[in-house]
Amino acid sequence: MNGLHGIIFSYEKEPGLRELCRHRMPASLPFGGRYRAIDFMLSNMHSAGITDVGVVLHGNYQSLLDHLGNGKTWDMARKYGGLRLLPPFADNRKYQSEEFRGKMEALAGVRSYLEEIRQDYVVLADSDLIINLPLADVLRSHIDSGADITCVCTANGDFVENATYFSLSDDGRVQETRCAPHTASGFRSLEIYLLRKELLLRLVEECEARDKYSFRRDVLGAMCGELTIRGFVWDGYAAQLRTLKEYYDRSMELLQPSIRAELFCPARPIQAKDADEAASYLAPESRCVNSLIGDGCVIEGDVSDSILFPGVKVGKHCEVHACVLFKNVTLEDSVTLKRVIADKNVHVLSGRTLIGHENYPLAVEKDSVI
Repeated sequence: MNGLHGIIFSYEKEPGLRELCRHRMPASLPFGGRYRAIDFMLSNMHSAGITDVGVVLHGNYQSLLDHLGNGKTWDMARKYGGLRLLPPFADNRKYQSEEFRGKMEALAGVRSYLEEIRQDYVVLADSDLIINLPLADVLRSHIDSGADITCVCTANGDFVENATYFSLSDDGRVQETRCAPHTASGFRSLEIYLLRKELLLRLVEECEARDKYSFRRDVLGAMCGELTIRGFVWDGYAAQLRTLKEYYDRSMELLQPSIRAELFCPARPIQAKDADEAASYLAPESRCVNSLIGDGCVIEGDVSDSILFPGVKVGKHCEVHACVLFKNVTLEDSVTLKRVIADKNVHVLSGRTLIGHENYPLAVEKDSVI
């Protein structure tokens, strides 16, 4: 969509993800057997016809750089525009090594990039949201309503810690913004916002001049009276990956056919970087039930209700139940894993048993040998 430009924020660390994000940003967190978290928002933008996207980076982003490359996977490898990676080199703060305090401070750090945007409208989005959203519909709704800012939100009643909640009027106008309340009330923000480029630049300038850094507090909350802010209520599937428990639960939800059908609908495909792996091999004596298996896996044991990324090896007489095994995990013979998340290149020696609780899954750090 030539009139819409994408900005994806990938600078925040999520301490609730613990071992899974010790060596990577949440944006590059593997999900669903072959994807990374950022693939979903990039694919949403690609499906809406967006060709120019800037990814705001900070922290340990090497894994994300390797994954994104030049953006060819999402048809964003272009001489002019396309996918632009925005590390904090233009950060003018006194302590550049510190993380951005909020979205407005991050945008101020890439202000020269914002001034070069060719499109009239900009969509701001987080990188850890698992969703298949028709952004073209959001833009049409934004233009038709005449709003200054359109906020994508959901009526899902599940409480999310540190989230933003809106009170909406009958015509969809945001009447109140509540940041990090103790209980869920109203519509929960999915941290997707659409507004004009000129307005975005003005807000960045005003916030920078007053040392304001939070989009939700200093813009949505403080300027609710002077700006027309409306909500776009999304009633489809949406999952934010903020804690280890959330990651595990959302991964297990993918084993439900109805969730997969909604999230991976053919009309708006989710694009992922090719793994370039051979076909998986299931030995005659193996058993695989209700699981998602990536390419290049070798399974000689029993796998049920699990998600295996490419290159996983499951030895003879192994039992794998309700687990998420990242790329190149190796299980020697006679290993038992239940409710375990094993990061990349984990090696479990023969005869070992690892069992987590359904409310507290066990996470094994990258490159560990058990």
